[in-house]
Amino acid sequence: MNTYDVIRKPIITEKATLASEQNAVVFEVAIDANKPTIKAAVEELFGVKVRAVNTAITKGKRKRFRGRPGQRKDVKKAYVTLEEGNTIDVTTGL
Repeated sequence: MNTYDVIRKPIITEKATLASEQNAVVFEVAIDANKPTIKAAVEELFGVKVRAVNTAITKGKRKRFRGRPGQRKDVKKAYVTLEEGNTIDVTTGL
């Protein structure tokens, strides 16, 4: 799996901003990515040292699309905690 296939995009929400105060960054990752591959991808892309990776899968909601029932996709989030002195600024872009 390519590094750019593992990490899809940064998540910028109120909860992710609160996590950044504890030196953590939140990314949307591939649903089949595991913690070691996420850690290696973040270290390779941003040149930082990762202390820990926590993941969470959010199940897609059932919604109606043009009057027909459907379901949104499942999303996997990775909370990446960085070592002291390392930072990633996701608000300015890559």
